[in-house]
Amino acid sequence: MTHFARLTRDGLVPETSRPDPARVLRGDPVHTAWPLEDRDGLYCGLWQSTPGAWRVSYSEWEYCHILSGLSVLTEDGKAPVTLRAGDSIVIRPGFSGIWEVVETTLKDYVIRL
Repeated sequence: MTHFARLTRDGLVPETSRPDPARVLRGDPVHTAWPLEDRDGLYCGLWQSTPGAWRVSYSEWEYCHILSGLSVLTEDGKAPVTLRAGDSIVIRPGFSGIWEVVETTLKDYVIRL
């Protein structure tokens, strides 16, 4: 086993899902994930979503870097934050709000439970 891996979709099996319909506010967002790592409470890979908006609630830490597209992340009671290619963010446990994909968005992510 090598001790590093290049984060790319090449050779990874995509997983397709949708948010829980009870959480969807607009559209019919389709999520595609290309998971690279899943061990000891650490997950990383690539994630893409088509346009739509849904409620989110985080109990984990997530770092993500937007590779393409346009999304708006709005924490409950706070101003919306626009995310574009090149932006990196950390979402902390306890975050609740709305993730809206305006233009199909691709990000890489690292999640720690």
